[in-house]
Amino acid sequence: MTIHSVVIQKLLTTNAHIGRQVATHHFKQFTYGFRNRQSIIDSDKTLICLRNALNFLSCLSRDPSSSFLFINTNPLFQPIIDEMTSRVTSLIPERASSLWKMRGFLTNSCSPKKFRSRHKKLVFAPTKMPDCVVIFDTERKSSVFLEAERLGIPIVALVDSSMPWEYYKKVTYPIPANDSVQFVYLICNMITKCLMLEKKKDGAKGPGKKATIKDQVESTSESEGSASDEVLVVPYENLAPMSCADVAESKQLLDKLVVVKYNGALGKNMGFGGPKSLIEVKNGSTPLDLIVNQIQSLNSKYGCNIPLLLMNPKNTHNDIVKALEKYSTLDVDIHPFEQGEHTQHESFVTEGCEDKWQSSKHGAHFLSLMNSGTLDVLLAQGKEYALVVNPDNVAGVVDPKILNHLAQNSIEYCSEVTPTTSNGLINFMASSLQGMFKLEDFTSDHSEKSVKGFKFIDTRSLWLNLKAIKRLVDTSALNLDNLSTLKLFENSIGISIPQSRFLPLNCTSDLFLLQSDLYSFTEGMFVRNDARVSPSDPSIALGPEFEKISDFKRRFETIPSIVKLDSLEVNGDVWFGADIVLKGKVVIDASPGLTLRIPGGVVLEDEEINDPTDI
Repeated sequence: MTIHSVVIQKLLTTNAHIGRQVATHHFKQFTYGFRNRQSIIDSDKTLICLRNALNFLSCLSRDPSSSFLFINTNPLFQPIIDEMTSRVTSLIPERASSLWKMRGFLTNSCSPKKFRSRHKKLVFAPTKMPDCVVIFDTERKSSVFLEAERLGIPIVALVDSSMPWEYYKKVTYPIPANDSVQFVYLICNMITKCLMLEKKKDGAKGPGKKATIKDQVESTSESEGSASDEVLVVPYENLAPMSCADVAESKQLLDKLVVVKYNGALGKNMGFGGPKSLIEVKNGSTPLDLIVNQIQSLNSKYGCNIPLLLMNPKNTHNDIVKALEKYSTLDVDIHPFEQGEHTQHESFVTEGCEDKWQSSKHGAHFLSLMNSGTLDVLLAQGKEYALVVNPDNVAGVVDPKILNHLAQNSIEYCSEVTPTTSNGLINFMASSLQGMFKLEDFTSDHSEKSVKGFKFIDTRSLWLNLKAIKRLVDTSALNLDNLSTLKLFENSIGISIPQSRFLPLNCTSDLFLLQSDLYSFTEGMFVRNDARVSPSDPSIALGPEFEKISDFKRRFETIPSIVKLDSLEVNGDVWFGADIVLKGKVVIDASPGLTLRIPGGVVLEDEEINDPTDI
């Protein structure tokens, strides 16, 4: 029997898999289905979420100054929590003042004497705000969720199948399970062991040496071997927003940025003869329109000047230049460059290389452009940062929040990454996956079959410090083959971005998603529909009959509504009418020789359609 089987068997003995009689829509991703009118929770997914939560608590405990707040209102759980805290404080005395136990709700956090309890019992605690809140019984009306979110405190909580979405979305590290006494005992035992293990690791470093998270990151960056094998991933939600009050400060920061976009990706697989940048993705707008409009919006709002450099190979240069004519009246400084044959490298990072982070080959073209003298011109104009946009990512645009983080922390190299489907069951995993990760945890291939075994997808959107590029170019330390060698940069990170910032355009299934009511765009940026309950996008798989854009347009009178869709699979000669609504899991498979027409206005929810009688 494997270790995984033993752990799953242990979970089953605690009845963690038995849910309530109702399962909310956002919780269905954690369930197998229903049995005896009760939802059955997938223990594998419970284990994944539990690992993420324990990993966060372990990382947080490495800092001796960190503190935890345990919230419980169930009297059955209280002896278990008391035993956990007493055991930890007896074995780790310095934790005595950092583990708080409360039977009530977190109120008036700046005045501990005013903590109230359901049982009218005052609980005195340190005035320091906790670094994490752990909730064992998630009450629907608990104010802890609201206050923790307002204060920016991450929440680890047990969630059940009936938990409302307005509270569920506030949980940073959800653990889907039945909150039985046995399961609570198991979690408390695992938390205790995690804290003791981190204490043991800290003691192995020698007496008097207690390394904080910051110390570990710094020591890792100082070690050449570690720096080449690991990278720090920072959640996007943890980035401080750029101050909107000080327009002059924002203008000064944005004036240091230049955007570089490579237009070599073609749409031949979709029957489009030109570059993907000119494919209409939404309301007649192209990816090139979106990034130009966004830069125009920033220039108008802050009075800054963000130039856009377009790197075009010979086979797309004329089409791009012609498309730029409509931007002549806009306040955007656009510079198209025709790339020579010497820059058309097929590969820029060797697959399987252990000391390089998998990145995109368009970085090679960017470095070629910098070597041509453009770098010196940009530095002379006061430019310090460059955003190199992935040509396949429609949502790759300027984000002042990321730029502000780079400037505040002197970051020289940053790549935008996103959790894989297996590791990021929900979009909140973008905030739970943080810390140091090995390079083998990243892949640049985002296809469903290729992401297995990986934790992150490299979206191939790069943020680079131009002064660092200049330093490395002048010393001949940087060339076309090692732009992504992390050890060459003094400070390199990855940022785990939300799914709305990574919307690839590689096939008509992606185009279906972009043209649906799931996304709209304003000021050149894609905005997700607030009515979408599930944090992840639906899975779309259109058959070969929809492969070409011309066929795709003919087979849809209008794109169906997919706000409540989980997955869609279409095969065969299928035609869609107008105003169709798709919900849940929908499979439409027309038999060979059969033409299947979906009439307009119908609502299909959790259906499998093989012939007209199924509609």
